Amino acid sequence: MPMIRLTVPSGSLTEVGRGSVQRDLAAVLLRWEGAPDTAFFRAQAWSYLVELPEGAQATAEDAEPRFLVDVTVPQGALSERRKAGLVEDATRTVLEAAGLSPAEALRVWVLVHEQPDGTWGAGGSVIRYADLVALAKGQQTDA
Repeated sequence: MPMIRLTVPSGSLTEVGRGSVQRDLAAVLLRWEGAPDTAFFRAQAWSYLVELPEGAQATAEDAEPRFLVDVTVPQGALSERRKAGLVEDATRTVLEAAGLSPAEALRVWVLVHEQPDGTWGAGGSVIRYADLVALAKGQQTDA
């Protein structure tokens, strides 16, 4: 199942962006994974917002806010085309949530972590990618 974690300096998101960025990023991830738009799959797309305390993030150049998006998916879930689309849309989503322009895109890093098959567990069982694919094929869109 997909998981996304956005790490940001405290206060770097707009009020509206802070309220919506987690669901927006989860929706981006599900879309690029090709998961069905069902309540079950939406509930499995976990999204975390980690806000760093003031002064906890800087570069060697400045202290302008930077944003780190960590995405964890089953190995094989994303083709190169899907990864590229995910990175582009996640970057756009974070920039919008922070009230920044596309010219600031280098302030957003997206790291895609592919979890090897057989190393992901949920509900007390190991979940394999083939199981997820079979489950997705059996789901109908309920949105």
